[in-house]
Amino acid sequence: MKLKLLSFFVLLSTTVSIKVWAQNRPDKLYSMSGIGFAFPIAKTSDYFKPKFSTSLGLNLGLGDGGLFLYPKVSLHAFTFNQITPDAGYTYTLQKGRSTTYLLNVALGYRKFVNKWAFYGFAGAGGGFILTPQVTVNSNTMQVTQDNKSNGLGITEVGAGIEYNLGGASLFVETSYMYGFGKIQDRTFNTVPVTIGIKPNLSKLLRKL
Repeated sequence: MKLKLLSFFVLLSTTVSIKVWAQNRPDKLYSMSGIGFAFPIAKTSDYFKPKFSTSLGLNLGLGDGGLFLYPKVSLHAFTFNQITPDAGYTYTLQKGRSTTYLLNVALGYRKFVNKWAFYGFAGAGGGFILTPQVTVNSNTMQVTQDNKSNGLGITEVGAGIEYNLGGASLFVETSYMYGFGKIQDRTFNTVPVTIGIKPNLSKLLRKL
């Protein structure tokens, strides 16, 4: 499942980047990698606590203005404190680790002011969130842990700031992510905050 999600992301990025390569704009192709935290809000904070997260994506310029396509894979990590056991299980797991594999494809707009750039985006996608669960065998005194795959659709809106370093830009980005599905009978809501770097692949490939 993870391989299919990443393969789709690579295929989409490659197809669109070929189409935008002929455009005459300095920011037509950025890669993006960031680190940070995804902060659960509302009832999501009943069972998730933030841990270290990463995200990978591309900014693909559309036309000659500030529009860009923004496919992104979110690999958020959470501490999972189970409230009620899953069907067929007796025990709840505390201080476990949960990970997201979510692909969002957004449309954004970027505005340059000298070396600074400000942007906003909105989009939708989906994927799955792994939550651990445990089985206890009191006869053998063994505990077995496995993962439950929670599939769901998502929508995400956000904004960010970039600072141009020449061949790359530093950025800070925050967003609101809403899941069209429930975990522990509660809707998934989180606010990712990410810092990272966006190498300008347009300039790099132009030199090759």
